[in-house]
Amino acid sequence: MNTQPVTVQRFFNEHSSALGLRLLGGATGLGRVIREPTVNRPGLALAGFRKYFAPRRLQVIGNVETAYLRTLEPTLRRQRYDELFRARIPCVVLCRGLRPEKAMLESAEAASIPMFQTSLLTMKFINQATLALEALFAPRTQVHGSMVDIQGIGVIIQGESGIGKSEAVLGLLERGYSLVADDITLLHLLDGTTVIGTGKALTRNLMEVRGIGIIDVAAMFGVASIRSDKQVDLIVTLKGWDQVPEVDRLGLDEQHVEHLGMRIPHMVIPVRPGRDMARLIEVAAFQTKLRLSGLNPARELSQRLTAAMKPKL
Repeated sequence: MNTQPVTVQRFFNEHSSALGLRLLGGATGLGRVIREPTVNRPGLALAGFRKYFAPRRLQVIGNVETAYLRTLEPTLRRQRYDELFRARIPCVVLCRGLRPEKAMLESAEAASIPMFQTSLLTMKFINQATLALEALFAPRTQVHGSMVDIQGIGVIIQGESGIGKSEAVLGLLERGYSLVADDITLLHLLDGTTVIGTGKALTRNLMEVRGIGIIDVAAMFGVASIRSDKQVDLIVTLKGWDQVPEVDRLGLDEQHVEHLGMRIPHMVIPVRPGRDMARLIEVAAFQTKLRLSGLNPARELSQRLTAAMKPKL
């Protein structure tokens, strides 16, 4: 599991575009760590009350804080800036396109505290930044396998090299489904309950097909054939026919694998020449969709057989 710290640099690199962030000063402090996945408005701290101040959070300044600071004499205002930045906060974000005065920038530079500006309204920035921070703080890992969205069911396809994963994915793309990740799927836990899969940004839209090379999936199959992320609902492992000595022919025993502390349905599909693996994976996804809706054909058949074997009075 990935325990990489959430630094201001990482927050800026991954979310500056969506949040409209512009670095104004304090670049030497970009390595500072954000230790809590939420934000804080330091209005009371700027007023001199710091008993319950939260210095481990990203600090947001809007119209209210700015209007209050303007009521202070320059000397006192500079004192409050110095007190805020001495608290070793991760960074400060000025919303609504507000411009910091020279004294604030100088105080931030002296303490090596990054200062950013965004044109977003304060509450809108807080909402979006909180979601971004929660995603950054979420537990993460990665698995070897490609991921496809099949009618709303996120399926990770695993198997040994050369088993036919790429061929199966291509068959699913031809049927109109969407590629989420090729070869390596990155996982993170959302809200502590949902495992989300995504691909690496560097190789997004691209797929390696042995013997052909790298293909552009969006250009070949259309923009609808690409999806940036998807909840993981099923993991399918392709194995050679001889490697699966016992096959569950009814599907009564539902298998699961655990990732990021969550149990995910798992199916093993035997591979042999002539089997349409794309079609089988498609049916496995449909079967998972039925089970999620509460329908289990294998259990229903078992109940019918049990009822049929009961002695008739």
